[in-house]
Amino acid sequence: MSVRNRFGSAAAIALMTTVGAVLLSACGPDNSDPGSTAAPSAPGTAAPGTASPGGGSHSGSPAPGGKEVNGTSAANHLVISTGTKTVAMNGTTVDFGTVVRDLAWSPDGKKVVFVNGDGDLMTANPDGSGKAPLAKAPSGETWSHPTWQHADKGPSDGAVPNETDRFNNIVFASSKGGTLRLESVPAKGGTPQVLTPSSSEGGSDNGIPQPPQTGNTWPSAGGKHGEIAYANTPANEVYIYDDYIRPSTGEMAKGSQPALSPDGEHIVFVRSVNGHDHLFTRSTAYDQKTEKDLTPSATTDYTEPAWSPDGKTLAARTPDGVSTLPADGSAAPTQISTIKGLPSYRP
Repeated sequence: MSVRNRFGSAAAIALMTTVGAVLLSACGPDNSDPGSTAAPSAPGTAAPGTASPGGGSHSGSPAPGGKEVNGTSAANHLVISTGTKTVAMNGTTVDFGTVVRDLAWSPDGKKVVFVNGDGDLMTANPDGSGKAPLAKAPSGETWSHPTWQHADKGPSDGAVPNETDRFNNIVFASSKGGTLRLESVPAKGGTPQVLTPSSSEGGSDNGIPQPPQTGNTWPSAGGKHGEIAYANTPANEVYIYDDYIRPSTGEMAKGSQPALSPDGEHIVFVRSVNGHDHLFTRSTAYDQKTEKDLTPSATTDYTEPAWSPDGKTLAARTPDGVSTLPADGSAAPTQISTIKGLPSYRP
């Protein structure tokens, strides 16, 4: 069932609103700070666009015995950006020659997008070469957490022909004067525009309110039809925005820092439980409302989750580095890296 069909009736959205009201009200991580990666530490020493074996120049924590564990490999596709010039990937660290914050991948894995040290959006090749400015942040504005929105092209699976360009965008969070909004800019470059979540089912005639326009942050694109999950900070609510056929924005759950699965059929998010940040997941279909706590025995905080390309594994940031766990919650998280930063997966 595609996301665009999940918001097809006013009754379904009204029911979800009622359900959302009785969900756990404990707050997750504070999303009012648009930055998500660790504060920059000493940059790497390798030349821009080269790998630096062994890491050691980023904000990692030593494993027992004092040895840092990288934990990334070509096999597991894991990548960790730390807010420094170096990005951990393929078992080494790559020096981009500029600060890299909130790195995210293009759908084909051939490009990355990130926020540089000046707060602007940049694209580059995975080895740090070919850096190009995408959009410059206006004075007084802070940008964070870009995600690459996309849609499949062609008639299969209900896809609309010639929609690839319309959905080939970078969506990111913007903070200005304490106000958080989502913005979008074409991946080919251009002028960012404010993204306005809305629902064709909402309005005064049926009594269903439109989703909030401010307080929105942490966008995550997924699926085949340009869907975007995001968090609303004041409401501590996770939403999914979809305008593939018609505008549809619906509440998912109480929480923050959402990530859409590659197929768009599930969402993982963060919620505070008994003093620790847990990872929860649920289907994005409104008729399947059951949530699952993937970390019920958490004794640390699991935040900033990311899906593996096959949708079978999740990576999450912890105070000690990065851990991974099965996306179905069949096993407890295992620390895979002592490098502290934002995990992502290369498609």
